[in-house]
Amino acid sequence: LSIEKRKQISVRGIAGLGDVAEMKRSFNRHLHFTLVKDRNVATPRDYYFALAHSVRDHLVGRWIRTQQYYYEKDPKRVHYLSLEFYMGRTLQNTMINLGLQNACDEAVYQLGLDLEELEEIEEDAGLGNGGLGRLAACFLDSMATLGLAAYGYGIRYEFGIFNQRISGGWQVEEADDWLRYGNPWEKARPEYMLPVHFYGRVQHTDSGVKWLDTQVVLAMPYDTPVPGYKNNTVNTMRLWSAKAPNDFNLQDFNVGDYIQAVLDRNLAENISRVLYPNDNFFEGKELRLKQEYFVVAATLQDIIRRFKSSKFGSRDPVRTSFDTFPDKVALQLNDTHPALAIPELMRILLDIEKQCWTAWDITVRSCAYTNHTVLPEALERWPVYMFEKLLPRHLLIIYEINQRHLDRIAALFPGDVARLRRMSLIEEGDPKRINMAHLCVVGTHAVNGVARIHSDIVRNTVFKDFYEVDPEKFQNKTNGITPRRWLLLCNPGLADIIAERIGEDFLTDLQQLRKLLDFVDDEGFIRDVAKVKQENKQKFAAFLEKQHQVKINPESMFDVQVKRIHEYKRQLLNVLHVITLYNRIKMDPNKHFVPRTVMIGGKAAPGYHMAKLIIKLITSVGEVINNDPAVRDRLKLIFLENYRVSLAERVIPAADLSEQISTAGTEASGTGNMKLMLNGALTVGTEDGATVEMAEEAGHDNLFMFGLRVDEVDELDRRGYDARRHYERLPELKLVLDQIRSGFFSPEQPELFSELVSMLLHHDRFKVLADYEAYVDCQERVSRLYQDAAAWTRVVIRNIAAAGKFSSDRTVSQYAREIWGVEPSHVKIPPPNEPPITPQS
Repeated sequence: LSIEKRKQISVRGIAGLGDVAEMKRSFNRHLHFTLVKDRNVATPRDYYFALAHSVRDHLVGRWIRTQQYYYEKDPKRVHYLSLEFYMGRTLQNTMINLGLQNACDEAVYQLGLDLEELEEIEEDAGLGNGGLGRLAACFLDSMATLGLAAYGYGIRYEFGIFNQRISGGWQVEEADDWLRYGNPWEKARPEYMLPVHFYGRVQHTDSGVKWLDTQVVLAMPYDTPVPGYKNNTVNTMRLWSAKAPNDFNLQDFNVGDYIQAVLDRNLAENISRVLYPNDNFFEGKELRLKQEYFVVAATLQDIIRRFKSSKFGSRDPVRTSFDTFPDKVALQLNDTHPALAIPELMRILLDIEKQCWTAWDITVRSCAYTNHTVLPEALERWPVYMFEKLLPRHLLIIYEINQRHLDRIAALFPGDVARLRRMSLIEEGDPKRINMAHLCVVGTHAVNGVARIHSDIVRNTVFKDFYEVDPEKFQNKTNGITPRRWLLLCNPGLADIIAERIGEDFLTDLQQLRKLLDFVDDEGFIRDVAKVKQENKQKFAAFLEKQHQVKINPESMFDVQVKRIHEYKRQLLNVLHVITLYNRIKMDPNKHFVPRTVMIGGKAAPGYHMAKLIIKLITSVGEVINNDPAVRDRLKLIFLENYRVSLAERVIPAADLSEQISTAGTEASGTGNMKLMLNGALTVGTEDGATVEMAEEAGHDNLFMFGLRVDEVDELDRRGYDARRHYERLPELKLVLDQIRSGFFSPEQPELFSELVSMLLHHDRFKVLADYEAYVDCQERVSRLYQDAAAWTRVVIRNIAAAGKFSSDRTVSQYAREIWGVEPSHVKIPPPNEPPITPQS
């Protein structure tokens, strides 16, 4: 680390000498206990674990005190249920939120080590696919920072999202064995292990309904602390791991094959083995349904145990009535994946707690549902036969819910059979299916979309019939991102120059960034913003060269599209533009071109053929352009391999241009768009998702907006979309498609991309060619502005100043007040070395 960097007084806080000495002592103690066993030479990984355990020591006292405070105060608790939590790395985030980063930096430096090198050793916790899982992680950070008594509940997948390797230009998947070296941030809690039941049969008896002869799988909780930002609050993310009971396959009439019975334990434990790698796509596999029920069944038992006991450390039930349950418990369903919480809570209340159907009111008032997609292929529709086999009791409860729901609709709309069919939870057909989104709408008191345009589509199309009956249920909650990870952690240089101008409070009140509008014409600030961006670009260029042997020009515009590879996100439109630029350079090599490095990164679902072909096209086009001497440094196309949270933290601060080019009406919100805006990239985008609101906040003149709007897309669908019209009308587009189809970019296999071109011309749901001309024109406006560095940077400052709305603190505060019925708290719990506050104080 440079002396200048170490001396810098930054928003990360000044380290006291005592803090540094204490951290060194702690580090050496942990290192000693790591090594005494059988080695006397430390590896870099030993140093990482010593540091992680030293930082964890600072968490534990705050964690215990926070939970103690909740038990004594007995607030309403929020439970965020998600099949995905895309956390990334934990060390640096924990240091920042506890105010320890400078003390650790200095301690590690004095010990002759480099903090950044140690941080690089940590594996990403990749327990998510993309936006939905990363949103859950941002929400956990905000819930802790806002002092909410909140819990994240999910699955501790042994293997997270696959690691992506590019081999011969194609994506190859490798298992993500992220727990191989252990996880210093989790604590197993075997004392809270719970049984989860599958299969079996239902018996109606005089004393109620019984679910009998089930197979039991145990759910073992692993707790990870979630610290708020400098408020001493530490919440819990509890992830369940599947474990076979000791008598698994050994009960009853086992014929003595003891070895096989023990080996078969794997079948039960497979439930938490691997994250399904699909984003915005439903794959109706039985194992996935088991995962969805597993997390819900374990979580609800845990919530009810906690609801019944209210004294710290006591597990004796003290509450017996469930009337107050919705006043003490909020359940937020992150998409339909945890939808089984609704029939499972009903099963517990009806069959175990012996409630009557008033349990339905308790369930609805406790649960709320966030919708994340309007793409039909993403909606969960489980075959009834799967429920009959796996969850027979839940199927009966869903039938009863549906009957009462349809009775109500029939009373409101007599004789409207078509409406009953549209609104039923059960879709007729072969096979019959359960529509989980309908179950969620009927079984919750609040349904929200994740950006205003998305919530409008939810109300007016996807759930139109339901909105007509219960309009008060439907809300909007525009997504947000945590500014701790997505500014302070990943872009400390930018955070510092902002703090110098407006103070540090923006980190917990991001709307304060508006004050930066006073500095739009301040030459010193313009210079600082441009300097930080250039440093980030040079650092990223050095990283690419070191890690991937890819050389790029840091003086070029960094044009970045990082997100899952999906036809609706239109990475293809980006590639068509890149080829167009290439052709222009080749036609007139002496003309001045604004140099660009186009970077595309993202994973394709392993079974998504077209997405994998798109990756191959990107790498093939890059191969031609990057090796053409006529192009020189003016154009590069780079595919960023294995895009993940830790890579996002490097590329986002370095980006100049943010590509948000999905077909209008397809991207529910997007959050990468917000991260790039906050880090000083300008947006080229369609009127889709939260990009619409970004343009409102910054002013439309400060984003590069183009393309069809939602109503125009709908009109095209009604009229019939003719892609060939654009192909025949636009010579540049025709040339590009002919090159791709003829094998110009795949001379070894000339036919390789013909199906891709055929799709674009004949059955492209996402209308790439319809927006091509507007997109290319828009990109010319981008290049023109980029040539005037000061003018560009002024627009950058206006964008950063307008990013305040997109903090997840704002989003979570709105959920808290408008859905969960709780108020964010700015109470700072005293640290462990000070006396605790009483609930009255």
